[in-house]
Amino acid sequence: MLQIKSISLRPDNPFEWASGWKSPIYCDNRKTLSYPRIRTFIRQEIVKAIDENFGRPDLIAGVATGGIAQAALVAQEFGLPLIYVRPSAKAHGTQSQIEGVVESGQSVIVIEDLVSTGNSSLVAVDALRAAGCTVKGMVAIFSYNFDLAKKNFLEHKCPLVTLTDYEAVLEKAIESNYIQESDLESLKEWRANPSTWNPQTA
Repeated sequence: MLQIKSISLRPDNPFEWASGWKSPIYCDNRKTLSYPRIRTFIRQEIVKAIDENFGRPDLIAGVATGGIAQAALVAQEFGLPLIYVRPSAKAHGTQSQIEGVVESGQSVIVIEDLVSTGNSSLVAVDALRAAGCTVKGMVAIFSYNFDLAKKNFLEHKCPLVTLTDYEAVLEKAIESNYIQESDLESLKEWRANPSTWNPQTA
């Protein structure tokens, strides 16, 4: 992910998230889809994570929009039906929030590309449960491992498994000289207090 720059680290020139948070890291896992070898590896690892942690479900659900493509690949690997969940019901047509065929009582694994606070991911979980599904858990490529996300998933009683996380990325970035040891303190300070982090004072 560092090699293809789907994860970018800029401690001295931070990104700005939609929330307004300043961040030294930006994760765009959509880029992995453009690299067949990496795309295949991620698919295989998600399938392995599902087998080891949850067992085979009845459905694979992608969270719109970042999780849809990954979910499609995983559903194809399992030979299972695919559905996806919008952030909210669309305002036209069928006004559906869940796209695809869902039956009450089916078990589902939810696929995400990344988890920050977990709020948007858990909207999908709530929608699936409201439709009568049993959500076995969620698998994501990357998580920032915020305490708020851990709290949100615990409260929703939704197990979360990720292929990698913020700490692992920092470790690999140091090993590969993608960042310098001098950048670590600022990166760790952001991780501890992302809403108040200021690169000028970090």
